[in-house]
Amino acid sequence: MSALHMDAHRFRVEDVGEHCTASLTTTTLTDGVHLIHLHLLSNTQTANYLPQVKLRWELPIHDIYTHWHPASDRNKTLLPDWMHGYKAKVTSQMPVSSLLNAQNENRLTFAFSDALETIEVRVGVNEETGMLHCALHLFQESSPFLASYEATLRFDTRAIPYYDALADVQHWWATQPGYTPQPVPERARLPMYSTWYSIHQALTPENVEEQCRISKTLGCESVIVDDGWQTTDNARGYAYCGDWQVAREKIPDMRAHVDRVHKLGMKYILWYSVPFIGMYSQAWESFKDRLLYTMPGLMSTGVVDPRYPEVREYLIQLYEQAVREWDLDGFKLDFVDSFRPSDNEPASLQPGQDELSVNKAVDRLLTDITTRLHVLKPDILIEFRQSYVGPLMRKYGNMFRASDCPYEFVTNRVRTLDIRLLCGSTAAHSDMLMWHKDETPEVVALQFINILFSVPQISILLDQLPESHRNIVRFWLSFWREHRDVLLDGKLMPLNPESSYPVVLASTPTKQVIAAYLDTVLKPIGEVPAHLLIVNGTLEQRLILELSTDIGERAVKTFDCQGHLVRSETLHLTAGIHRLAIPPAGVINVRKKQCHMLTDRAIYDTFTS
Repeated sequence: MSALHMDAHRFRVEDVGEHCTASLTTTTLTDGVHLIHLHLLSNTQTANYLPQVKLRWELPIHDIYTHWHPASDRNKTLLPDWMHGYKAKVTSQMPVSSLLNAQNENRLTFAFSDALETIEVRVGVNEETGMLHCALHLFQESSPFLASYEATLRFDTRAIPYYDALADVQHWWATQPGYTPQPVPERARLPMYSTWYSIHQALTPENVEEQCRISKTLGCESVIVDDGWQTTDNARGYAYCGDWQVAREKIPDMRAHVDRVHKLGMKYILWYSVPFIGMYSQAWESFKDRLLYTMPGLMSTGVVDPRYPEVREYLIQLYEQAVREWDLDGFKLDFVDSFRPSDNEPASLQPGQDELSVNKAVDRLLTDITTRLHVLKPDILIEFRQSYVGPLMRKYGNMFRASDCPYEFVTNRVRTLDIRLLCGSTAAHSDMLMWHKDETPEVVALQFINILFSVPQISILLDQLPESHRNIVRFWLSFWREHRDVLLDGKLMPLNPESSYPVVLASTPTKQVIAAYLDTVLKPIGEVPAHLLIVNGTLEQRLILELSTDIGERAVKTFDCQGHLVRSETLHLTAGIHRLAIPPAGVINVRKKQCHMLTDRAIYDTFTS
């Protein structure tokens, strides 16, 4: 440790027990970035198992303001050390945390190489000493029963923006053996319509196809048909899951229905609840003795045990058959975080099992699903929902969606940005946008503005919207598509996560977007490029822009929430404070005068043509 000048952190391994040997070695990558390698070895010949060991360290709480981690949601506070942390495993969360100061600067970002087995991550304030106690509690679910184990803790103390430190973590994970992410088809990066909030389980071919027809004209390229296609029971339970046959009373001819959606120019994605086998399904008799546990609260539903090869093969063949027979373009694979060991796991393989670790069996299942579906359709779309959006999940899916938060656009903003910070090239999607048909246009626009930096999904009955709401959908989806180069592919800079990201920036060499979600002073980061877009994510009628340098004369166009041009002017933008008049939920488009300028109403005319 002394070679790394890291004595103060005092790394130690605890609860090793008498039958296990632990050791730590270190590697320095760059100044401020170190790797701590953990080695565990079982010393007993009677059982190859490793105990629930703990890797601990501590550091003084100097200039640490916020604790960002993937399970923090809207509560990114520092907790006391006597509270539990959060658990990460293959299908839930990620073993990573970032501690930052009030200026968004990294103080410590650490990540663990093992994203497969269940780990509890703890970061807590010690009340007596003012130290921050950190720990990784390994093997928190069923022990993998290994004779040896190696993993690495990446430790980053560089004084860089926290979002840069996290970007380096996702790149580090993606280069680990067995963690290579899936390629992302272009359709995964374009807006989608979902049936869940708008239709729920009351699906018919007619209502799905009508929403597809309208959403295509507004800018959507795919439809996700959610729960309800496989059952006539609309109680929103899972007791009938498991057979995954079309409820013909609802959809008499699935292939013909999919073909009609394809003729509209839309891709077709279908929902499956991967682990659930309901008591009222035909599959129950085949798999009732191959369950991890049952969930009486979900109407007598069981979770199948993927450690049995016949369970994995049954599920994989269901998806292969759906692609062959119905020409599906993708899958929404849900509830995979429900795969977990039962409370009384046996210490050895049971007859018929080929894996002892549930997490390893899930990895085999999801890997084989991906591999075999790619044989049928190389550009297959696979969506997973938060919290199953970790580094290993990137090798199974190419779309990560924010977890359910209907109407709650602030939460949608936080969740999409939390995903974006660690998902790399994997497409980050919003939770589906929905609102009341009598909502004011400005508040409807906020639904879109709050998820600007993710792929929009919408789920509202479009044929029942007033014209002003349709204009908003059309305008903001078109705006998003026009500026996707910076919104999705630019450098993402979400500021102040402890305040739910009140200002978010994204930048390329030629364009920068600043989205304000709070009445605050907006400051471009870096040199102001030729094209600056300022988005008003508030209901205020002005924004305050502070420039560090004189950027000269700029052509400035201001649009309201529906895309109507309300002002066109030339301004000389000097260094200092500028009060910008802007409608609630509007946009200001600032360009160098010699750049190509949009004509009056050109944006709106494009969207309504």
